[in-house]
Amino acid sequence: MHRLDSFQKICHITTELSGGALTVRLERLIISLVYGVKMTSVHFMSKTDLWETPQELWNQLDAEFHFEIDVCATKENSKCSIYFDPDKDGLKQDWTGVCWMNPPYGRQIGRWIEKAFIESQRHGALVVCLLPVRTDTAWWHDYVSKGEIRFIRGRLKFGGGKTSAPFPSAVVIFRPSLPVI
Repeated sequence: MHRLDSFQKICHITTELSGGALTVRLERLIISLVYGVKMTSVHFMSKTDLWETPQELWNQLDAEFHFEIDVCATKENSKCSIYFDPDKDGLKQDWTGVCWMNPPYGRQIGRWIEKAFIESQRHGALVVCLLPVRTDTAWWHDYVSKGEIRFIRGRLKFGGGKTSAPFPSAVVIFRPSLPVI
């Protein structure tokens, strides 16, 4: 029997047994058993939620936008001379001017996206974000869909990575609101 057929049969049986609630954890276990892929594979998780912006992409975007501040950085990965690191906590700061944001891709990403959208509307910041494409999330529908979305063809190699990311990416631009006349 073909591995994919085995996987589909196991998923069908498991779904029936679990009342339709096939969890991601169980799905990963099944993939591990069927394909011999360890559950700690980069395809399923990462050791970090920090993905350093690829320099070539940064150069192209900086040539277009002329960034003034990196709102979510560390000393090691900042792209602008002015930046908010974890000690300054960009989520607690006012953002103005032309901002670059490549947020941590973990559970807090929604807070960063909400902040980027709000700062573009409240303080007139132009915020350009590098994000994982996660169209199944609330933050994508609540905020990203209100910005300009540029899907990136292929998968990026972040920082000094040897392989491409296990997810697609997009550049999202939140522009300041125009004043009502």
